Amino acid sequence: MQTSRNTASGSLNAWIRALAKTGELARDPGVTFPQLMDDLAGEFGDAPALLSASGSLSYRGLAERSNQYSRWALANDLRPGDVVCLVMPNCPEYVAIWVGITRVGGVVALINTNLTGDALTHSLGIVGASHVIVDATLVHTAGNVLARLPSEVRCWVHGPAPLAEFPRIDLEVDHQSRRGLDQAERRLLSVTDRALHIYTSGTTGLPKAANISHFRILEWSYWFAGMIDTRKDDRMYNCLPMYHSTGGIVAIGAMLVSGGSVMIRPVFSATRFWDDVVDGNCTLFQYIGELCRYLVNSPSHPREAEHSLRLCCGNGLQPDIWAEFQSRFRIPRILEFYASTEGNVSLYNCEGKPGAIGRVPSFLAHRFPVSLIKCDDLGNPLRDADGFCIRCEADEAGEAIGKIASGDGSHISQFEGYTDASASETKVLRDVFSIGDSWYRTGDLMRKDRAGFFYFVDRAGDTFRWKGENVSTTQVAQVICACRGICQAVVYGVAIPGTDGRAGMATAVVDRDFDAAELHRHLTARLPGYARPVFLRIVETLEMTATFKPTKGQLVREGFDPSGTGDIIYFDDRARGAFVRLDTELHASILNGQVRL
Repeated sequence: MQTSRNTASGSLNAWIRALAKTGELARDPGVTFPQLMDDLAGEFGDAPALLSASGSLSYRGLAERSNQYSRWALANDLRPGDVVCLVMPNCPEYVAIWVGITRVGGVVALINTNLTGDALTHSLGIVGASHVIVDATLVHTAGNVLARLPSEVRCWVHGPAPLAEFPRIDLEVDHQSRRGLDQAERRLLSVTDRALHIYTSGTTGLPKAANISHFRILEWSYWFAGMIDTRKDDRMYNCLPMYHSTGGIVAIGAMLVSGGSVMIRPVFSATRFWDDVVDGNCTLFQYIGELCRYLVNSPSHPREAEHSLRLCCGNGLQPDIWAEFQSRFRIPRILEFYASTEGNVSLYNCEGKPGAIGRVPSFLAHRFPVSLIKCDDLGNPLRDADGFCIRCEADEAGEAIGKIASGDGSHISQFEGYTDASASETKVLRDVFSIGDSWYRTGDLMRKDRAGFFYFVDRAGDTFRWKGENVSTTQVAQVICACRGICQAVVYGVAIPGTDGRAGMATAVVDRDFDAAELHRHLTARLPGYARPVFLRIVETLEMTATFKPTKGQLVREGFDPSGTGDIIYFDDRARGAFVRLDTELHASILNGQVRL
């Protein structure tokens, strides 16, 4: 009983802190995160802000470096609303760049560093970039794309690169003054102005660029600072990609607004993780569930219980490993949450209930209206005789939707949309429970128990999640069909025991020109690793709907078991770098977790 009371008290305190922190935004509605950085530099000075093996920045150093990027933007005639695409791995300079450019009204598009070819071309093009900044280590993969950009788009390289065709922005910036901007250099900004584009795969096609306002950056930063209770002596371990909202905004902003520091790592390493955390005196860890599973499945590390972690915060921690992760590594508290970059639905599991993605306390239901609605097999909302959507019963799965604020001046619960207005409209559901109301569609199926806790069920539509990334089946199928020898293809996700999300599987109709090795080379050159199908099934025909769309239901149910079909099934053996024929022995090894995926 005492433990239950302590949990409830801790949960309530987390909500109260988050509300109090975000309440500070109302007291100074004109401030933006870049402007806030100037105040933080004055308050925390030489205290460490961003730490990495490649270099570190104090609060003063971060503000000064961002001032140099602000002046670079002004010197290059960057006007308010102009877009700069940033293609760079995790590092402290990453933050200085977007803070500096957005301080003077520019918009920075954070590009997924795994993208190549058409997907990268698309991501750069849909935001109408005027400048592209590419890290020197990525020039070799991005070079062909950059060469095809319109002549008016200026390309810059950060760091020494083998190709000298682009100017080095780091050297240009070094010549700029580090002092604070004077009045003549400042731009008048509103919190509603666009600051960033962060990409999301959505449910169909190529990546979409979500609009992120200055207010949204501040809201995420202060809200999580309250939820996590960040302090000056805290240090966050952050190995999540900084082109995503969690790794790039939440993990960074929540620490900086409270005077804490962030240890930035370019990628996750299970073998190096505990040494990093212990040696770095980290007190917080920002996770995605797949990272926790890697740690649980790793051999015992001599320092895994020597750490100072007081809380792990993230999403996707599955119930089958939650208890082991927490007990084995002696994690005092886990804060699991659900949110999306562009969405207005947020859920927080402050109670640490294993498997739950969060809940909305009754006293905040009016502020965070979330509902689950019934849908048909195609994902279309079901409506009653009066034309309104039907709410799910307790423990009944349905699509999660969040009410969009109706222009009352509040920024909370707004949907800021994408650069593509038509794509934005597809995410809005109208006349849901009353005439004229509008709700944001998450595209995620959830269920809610009688205690009010939400649980993730699956992705709706044509997207599944693998390796912590959303994978668009439509995009992958298009890439497959562009390869010689492929006539038709359908892509879907299949569950593998012991893994989070769903692994990609493609079923294809091929002709005599088909060559598995050629297809593997084709996919490797055009898709990031997480998006490449783990399994490939070859069939004579695909079953189609009346509207000539391939059906997936039976294929998903049959999965990748070679004993259940006479069709050839290939496995993408990442160790060999090739498709290999899947037989019953290899199938068993995959199920037993003996094969690297």
